[in-house]
Amino acid sequence: MKDKIRIGCGAGFSGDRLDPALILVEKGGLDYLVLECLAERTIALAQKRKLQNPAQGYDPLLERRIESLLPLLAKNKVRLITNMGAANPLEGAKKVADIARKMGIKVRVAAVFGDDVFEQTDPGALALETGKALAESGELISANAYLGMDGILKALENKADIVITGRVADPSLFLAPMVFELGWDAGNYDLMGKGTVAGHLLECAGHITGGYFADPVKKPVEGLDILGHPFADVFADGSAIIGKVEGTGGVIDLRTAKEQLLYEVVNPREYVTPDVVADFSTVILKETGKDRVLVRGGTGKTKPPTCKVSIGYRAFYLGEGEISYAGAAALERAKLAGDILEKRLKNKVETVKTDYIGLSSAHRTLFGAPTPPYEIRLRVAGKAASPELAALVGEEVEALYTNGPAGGGGVRKYVNEVIGIVSTLMDRTQIRPEISFFES
Repeated sequence: MKDKIRIGCGAGFSGDRLDPALILVEKGGLDYLVLECLAERTIALAQKRKLQNPAQGYDPLLERRIESLLPLLAKNKVRLITNMGAANPLEGAKKVADIARKMGIKVRVAAVFGDDVFEQTDPGALALETGKALAESGELISANAYLGMDGILKALENKADIVITGRVADPSLFLAPMVFELGWDAGNYDLMGKGTVAGHLLECAGHITGGYFADPVKKPVEGLDILGHPFADVFADGSAIIGKVEGTGGVIDLRTAKEQLLYEVVNPREYVTPDVVADFSTVILKETGKDRVLVRGGTGKTKPPTCKVSIGYRAFYLGEGEISYAGAAALERAKLAGDILEKRLKNKVETVKTDYIGLSSAHRTLFGAPTPPYEIRLRVAGKAASPELAALVGEEVEALYTNGPAGGGGVRKYVNEVIGIVSTLMDRTQIRPEISFFES
């Protein structure tokens, strides 16, 4: 067993930049790289792609990330753990093995799955976290449970170089290599809590290095164009030091660490994951040098009896149209166009929403702004039961060229099926991780 391991986080969401992960592997002295690329929105989009093509459903950037990372992972002997398997970890793992084979790189790839619990999901028996009956959500298309570290741990024990998972709780991606390398007992909930704290601090990548933190007026951060992603030295006692590669942009200090510690935390005394109910209230943070923060404390108690399940359902079709107005009376012309569209679409689509981008689209109010803007982008959106009805929104916006106020231009129109997301809880005994291995 080791006294310390170094884990880096190369991505904090599906569309994250590729370069920071390459820098971490090349210059970070890592033992493990984690790419955390999955969220409720991205699992829904992945399920939508899988419905269209059963061989798809893994992360759309998987090939690009793996092609660039594989030579560096092999050269620097860094193991990779990622949830880029999304809705289809088996096909994702096969794709990784295929890429490695073509590059002449020998790797053992593990697919961790079992999070797809669609067949076990009874809409009539389950309730949402809000108390509403699941059956009221409409046509269900997916149900993915949040797995813990167990499947990843077994993959590492079976000498996997790369682990591709589906829906796994974010901190669990980091906790698994800690338990494996440091020899922790999974029943030691204090250590599970401490490891979860470190994993939570790392999981959003650029958040803790100043990316999400930055505000050029109140919280300026230098070097955002070359923002580095974090790593953590995790010690056998559960303490950790968060840092980043020297020469990369951004900052790690008490401010960024505190913001990330509290990010998406409703009750800091009971942060629930499949591995442990962690207590963040005893965490102590201390700056120990430039871009270095020591993390101590944090505890935990027993595993929860249930696991969260993210459920996708067919919500509606969204039709959108945009058009710009500029110059004198831009706002008045845009408002006239918005009024025209609301009247024309009133009986054609279910709901119409009008936004005046640059004026009130974000906050729905002017906050007493003294002067109107010189230019306005009008966006109109409507919910509909079919793609044909949704398309009417964009068609009516385009018709404003000659059937609306003067000077409109730059029309764009879109139609998308929206997959809604709701959550429920399922008895953890109904959820079992499975593993398959692929050799290159």
